[in-house]
Amino acid sequence: MAHFPKPAAGSWTENWPELGTAPVNYEDSIDPEHYKLEQQAIFKKTWLNVGRVERLPKKGSYFSREMPSAGPGTSVIIVKDKQDVVRAFYNMCRHRGNKLVWNDFPGEEVSGSCRQFTCKYHAWRYSLEGDLTFVQQEGEFFDLDKANYGLVPVRCEVWEGFIFINFDNDASPLKEYLGDFAEGLEGYPFHEMTEHYSYRSDINANWKLFIDAFVEFYHAPILHMKQAEKEEAEKLAKFGFEALAYDIKGIHSMVSSWGGMSPPKDLSMVKPIERILHSGLFGPWDRPDIEGILPDELPPAINPSRQPTWGTDSFEFFPNFTLLFWAPGWYLTYHYWPTAVDKHIFEADLYFVPPKNLRERLSQELAAVTFKEYAFQDANTLEATQTQIGTRVVTDFPLCDQEILLRHLHKTAHDYVNAYKTNGNGSASGGANGKHAASTDEKDAAHV
Repeated sequence: MAHFPKPAAGSWTENWPELGTAPVNYEDSIDPEHYKLEQQAIFKKTWLNVGRVERLPKKGSYFSREMPSAGPGTSVIIVKDKQDVVRAFYNMCRHRGNKLVWNDFPGEEVSGSCRQFTCKYHAWRYSLEGDLTFVQQEGEFFDLDKANYGLVPVRCEVWEGFIFINFDNDASPLKEYLGDFAEGLEGYPFHEMTEHYSYRSDINANWKLFIDAFVEFYHAPILHMKQAEKEEAEKLAKFGFEALAYDIKGIHSMVSSWGGMSPPKDLSMVKPIERILHSGLFGPWDRPDIEGILPDELPPAINPSRQPTWGTDSFEFFPNFTLLFWAPGWYLTYHYWPTAVDKHIFEADLYFVPPKNLRERLSQELAAVTFKEYAFQDANTLEATQTQIGTRVVTDFPLCDQEILLRHLHKTAHDYVNAYKTNGNGSASGGANGKHAASTDEKDAAHV
């Protein structure tokens, strides 16, 4: 249930008493054994977004994704077959286990198009549907039935153009897993925003710590002060910053905030280059000429409190997919792919309506560069956090009311691990909207 707006004498946290108000234990971000359990309980049991359908423009288009979060060496091929169905397979030849799709360096992701997949080692061939179609010197084998040696499939489903995979064959359907938030976002013109910028970086911090940074604005007036004009920075530092709304639905969450006016009412708030190009962190000020982005056209999940000063909404789809909308009419995604207890790969992708002229192109590029500067500041701080919590001098940390979604993230991750340890299947969610099924006592609710 959503709670808008925040009561003057109340708090956000009181709306979800199961999360508690005590300091939160962060050993889940420094314990190697706990990280191994997360790989099994979370990243091999939940729906993971691996890209968009625009990466597969025609029959035979494919790309590979390295998935170390699901276990060392795990690699997947995503392909559009001859019937325009998007499929996923383990990137492994069934003969001797060679990686099937790769170029010069086996660990690098690749993309392209083909009529069939051919192994580099012994030239076994597979159709776009994963069937084994050719075996070199087939007569040399003993009772080989090609029908038994197709590529191993990975569950694959598409929502609003976003491609998801799940290594658990018994998991609930994608739409049921994504729940009410996803249903409330359907109809947004994702398909119109095909101009794409991307960043990828290795971060020396636990994957949950970066999500922590993006689900609260408590840090914004301090950490990002240099990105604002002096007068605006001083105002934010003095009065702080608070979001418009928070909401939690089962294992997923969202935060809604002001900002992103296009154009800003006070041009003195922004830098000269932003005034010239009509762009900045909030994206291009000039709304693209498409349907579905005006305030009265937006899907119901976006700007749920219907605030006239609304600027951005960030949806956290557990475990590692962030979908963030900006009022002027663009969106971005974040992904956090753990590679060790204290390391992960951070991916950021920005999507705009294709520009019609040079000014629009430059305004989009400025937004992409400005975003990168903010992200670098966050990442640098997280690495400093990781080094210190790793000392275990302190393991329990107090969280304020604006950090409600941090409590929720760490509790959700713990619920999956606890369920996995209890019954071995990692099923911490069940039914529509991913509602929690794992029980958590009062102590665990505080020390998630």
